[in-house]
Order: sequence, then structure tokens, then C-alpha cells
Amino acid sequence: MAGTSDAPFGRMLTAMVTPFTADGAVDYERAQSLAAYLVDTQRNDGLVVSGTTGESPTTSDAEKERLLRAVLEAVGDRAAVVAGVGTYDTHHSVELARTAERAGAHGLLVVTPYYNKPPQEGLYQHFTAVADATGLPVMLYDIPGRSGVPIKTETLIRLAQHERIVAVKDAKGDLFAGSTVMTATDLVFYSGDDALNLAWLAHGAAGFVSVIGHVVGAELAAMIDHFRSGRVEEARRIHEQLIPVVDGIMMRAGGAIMVKAALALVGRPVGGLRPPLVAADDKQTAELRACLVAGGVKLADV
Repeated sequence: MAGTSDAPFGRMLTAMVTPFTADGAVDYERAQSLAAYLVDTQRNDGLVVSGTTGESPTTSDAEKERLLRAVLEAVGDRAAVVAGVGTYDTHHSVELARTAERAGAHGLLVVTPYYNKPPQEGLYQHFTAVADATGLPVMLYDIPGRSGVPIKTETLIRLAQHERIVAVKDAKGDLFAGSTVMTATDLVFYSGDDALNLAWLAHGAAGFVSVIGHVVGAELAAMIDHFRSGRVEEARRIHEQLIPVVDGIMMRAGGAIMVKAALALVGRPVGGLRPPLVAADDKQTAELRACLVAGGVKLADV
């Protein structure tokens, strides 16, 4: 599924969790059910599979491919399905990209190589190698808090010259730098930080790659609609309403941990987490419950 030139992967995307069975295996059937829920109920027109929130460091290449195929089968006819293929190894990332293309992915999410902290020229060569490996459009993922290095403005401007590098998921949080890149290039920006969703829209972003979209995707889609239609106050009201949800899911134990707890609270459990991640404890879950209620999220009856 192709997007438009100003939103090549859609506008409301969720970085989808990977469901697991009780014995820790990937639950592909539940992944399909969750994907359908995100698209049909939570108004997502795109999904990212095997991103950070999908616990990609702990899933095998074979699991990633099977998961991607399962999600494509479930929703690939009505939402863009973007495969996370970034690693700290260029060769491995290239192979994951080629596998994702063969599986039918609509695009690739490529995170900055983490842990080994390459120089900017290394980043440029890494991203270019992955983009050269397939015919799919690429979204770069700039998240120095996890990767250790930012993609600098001048590097993004260089990368924008590649015909298949079309977008950036920004979790760097430098709105001025993002505006500079958008002014100088055709790169489309997506907010990769739920706390800054409205701010990124105001700075020209096309939409979101969200974590809280698992439980408030419809509200985020409405925020985008309002903003794009000039109803800025309505968009701001949604932003204010969702502050407790952002606080509960993103500002505490971490996205994957808390969003899996949130899904259980709304009646869509997706299993546990793979080590080294651990499930939210009772205190964290109680605090999360209060945040979700404060944000207007309807919880399951228990």
C-alpha cells in the first residue's frame, strides 16, 4: 500500500508490540488480531513491525519475517506495513531489508546503528547501503537517546538526495533542526516521540509513529485531522487530554513494558516480554491505570 508524497507511509502509525505466548513464543495469531484492531478501531493507516516497541533485539530473523508476513496478511490491503530492519551491523540490516521486501513490506524503518557509535560518514554509508539494497521507500529513525549518536542535520541533507530515503522518524526532539531539514529537503518527518506529537505537527510533520497509539490511536488520528483542517484548538485539546496517557506509558518503565500493561488493562492482552525486559509490577500497573483513566481511556471490566 502506497501513501501520498507528503505522507508516504500514512499519517497515523503505531510501532506495534510483538505478542508472545505463555511460553515466550511469538503469537502470530494474536499479532494479526492486534494489527486489525489498530487499523479498524484505532484508525491507524500504517503500522511498524519489529521496531523497538516490538522488542526487535530479542526476536530472530525468522520470527521477524513470519511476523511481517502475518501482519501483511491481516491488514496489508488497508494500511502501510513498515518493517523495522535496522541493526548495528550494515550487512545484517541489508539482509533484513531484502527479506522484508520479499515478504511484501511496503517500506523500511532503519534506526541509527546503536552501541558502536559510528561517525557521520559511517551513518551515511550505512543508510545508503540499506536504501540501495531494495526498491522500498526508507524511513530513517533518529533516536540518539538509544543509539548514542544523532543523525546530524548535514548528514540528513546528504541522505535526502537518495531517491528511496523519503522520511525521518524523529525521536531526537530538536524541532529547529527538524525544521531546517524539512526546509532544505523533501524529507517527510514523523513524530517519534508521543510527548511532542502536536509540536511536530506545528513544525510541519506529516504524522506520528506512536507507541500510545495502541490505546488512543483514534484520538491521535483526530488530532491530526483537526490540525490539518485548521482546527488547532481542537487538536490542542486532544493533546492536553492525552498528557496523562503519555506520562503513564512513555515516562515510566519504558514503552514496550507499559504499553503491554496498558493493552491488558483495556482488554487486549498480548502476553509478556522477553528478557531482559520484565513486566510492569503491581505498583507500576496501578499508576498506569490511574493515568489511563485520567486520559479518558476506557478500561476493561475486571
